[in-house]
Amino acid sequence: MRIIKAVLFVGLSTLAMVAPASLASDVLRMSTTTSTENSGLLAVLNPAFEAQYGIKLEAIAVGTGKALRMGAQGDVDVVFVHAPGAELKYVKSGDFIDRKAVMHNDFVLIGPANDPARLATAGTVEEALQRIADVEAAFISRGDDSGTHKKERLLWQKGGVTPVGDWYVDVGQGMGAVLNIANEKQAYALTDRGTQIAFADKVSLKVLFEGDDALFNPYHVMAVNPEKHKGVKYDLAMKYIKFVTSKEGQDIIASFRKGGQQLFYPDAQ
Repeated sequence: MRIIKAVLFVGLSTLAMVAPASLASDVLRMSTTTSTENSGLLAVLNPAFEAQYGIKLEAIAVGTGKALRMGAQGDVDVVFVHAPGAELKYVKSGDFIDRKAVMHNDFVLIGPANDPARLATAGTVEEALQRIADVEAAFISRGDDSGTHKKERLLWQKGGVTPVGDWYVDVGQGMGAVLNIANEKQAYALTDRGTQIAFADKVSLKVLFEGDDALFNPYHVMAVNPEKHKGVKYDLAMKYIKFVTSKEGQDIIASFRKGGQQLFYPDAQ
């Protein structure tokens, strides 16, 4: 009996040591933009992935700039963001591979219903931003090097405007926080459509300018290159990329709605 008990003890001890290691190996780390989280999409998409593959997904939602840097440092295994120009620089440097289009929506300019800068009658997004600057209407910027912030800076630049002054406020916050701050101050802001729809019943701000081709907002997913970052889990990253670009993943994205409105449009099928 003593021998049997000893064998059982050793066996159970071995399992206790192996099980956590096995579970730990099935954790996928992903850096992503706050818009995928604030919109509520990840809360629907990621559990479906976890259930299908038996993989625990740890999603870290930050500004796209930080999400890209985390990938380039090998701190995550896969990156899911929306800043094509910045993404391609990292792909060219060899940090990311297997970049795939996942979905898109667009950016919109929101603001108070009385629209003091008259954005609603602007012909282009550059004209809309110029009108905000002309009257120095309050504008809340993410100021966090996110995909939205990168787009905003590019649009100001294209319009020949350098936004400076008390009217222009960098808050260094995610998209949801920016909408809440803009709502409190009854200010203008640039936001992705997904977060705007998700927050529509929480704020009084209205969509005042939309539809310009310059406001197109594509999302891509990329694996961190295992040849450059030895510790990353490339096999798990590829399973996630396969899932979000598969018919099942794309159908989840297409059917995701808030208030009857579609937030994202699939690009992989």
